[in-house]
Amino acid sequence: MENIVVKVKRTDSKVHFEAVSDSNPSMQIPFDYAPPLGSGCGFAGLEVLLMSFAGCVSTTTAFLLGRLGKHISAYTATAEGVRTEHPLSLKENSFHICVKSDDVTDTDMEKVIRQAEAVSPVWQAVKNNIIVKTTYEISL
Repeated sequence: MENIVVKVKRTDSKVHFEAVSDSNPSMQIPFDYAPPLGSGCGFAGLEVLLMSFAGCVSTTTAFLLGRLGKHISAYTATAEGVRTEHPLSLKENSFHICVKSDDVTDTDMEKVIRQAEAVSPVWQAVKNNIIVKTTYEISL
């Protein structure tokens, strides 16, 4: 398996950067910080970390539900990070999944969330540093 390579480039006189991955060079992600340090024209690193977590766990969850033969008509998720100030970091992630399906059960979701925790690369990367509280809801 190849290594993952991302590059960041500063684009202004403050702290605005654009990040790109070698595997997807045409898609850039803007990084910045709130004024006065930055101009607020991008995502803070902790926001991107939460997005990475939500995206990685969601793709894993949707895949695992599909492997169970379940049908998902809609899927959304919200990750809310609780920050600490000194040092500035994430202490906790409240992750909530909303699945619209006529055949996904509570048992399915509980099983798939446990599996996602065990195999999701981003979850594995943060699990010893951030408390993750996962909830879900299923609607028809």
